[in-house]
Amino acid sequence: MKAYQHSRNKVFLIQYHLVWCPKRKKPVLVGKIKERLEQIIYQVADELGIKILELTINPDHIHLFISAYPTISVHKIVRRIKSRSSNILRKEFPELLKLPSLWTHSYYVSTIGTVSKETIEKYIEAQKGV
Repeated sequence: MKAYQHSRNKVFLIQYHLVWCPKRKKPVLVGKIKERLEQIIYQVADELGIKILELTINPDHIHLFISAYPTISVHKIVRRIKSRSSNILRKEFPELLKLPSLWTHSYYVSTIGTVSKETIEKYIEAQKGV
């Protein structure tokens, strides 16, 4: 059963699978850096009102599965997490200053839905003439 979120005038289920990696895909997300990065991601998610459903930090990339509010763009979510974590981690771990920046500019995003495209198409078609 999917966990729909409710607000005053909305019922929604918006989930994203996000993936991004450090610059040059360097395997730097280990040990204390990994632990601190996890703390930062949870802190930013809390500030934005995002629910983290799953988080995996590998040495050279991150997988993040979240549930977000409909008014927050996915770009804003990724940008906020990347900028905050880069700023903090590069201050706390000087070895990361060897990279020109902590993160690449790119990321992967996929939406997670509960209803297939075909089901939606059939529903909309059935509404014609109602």
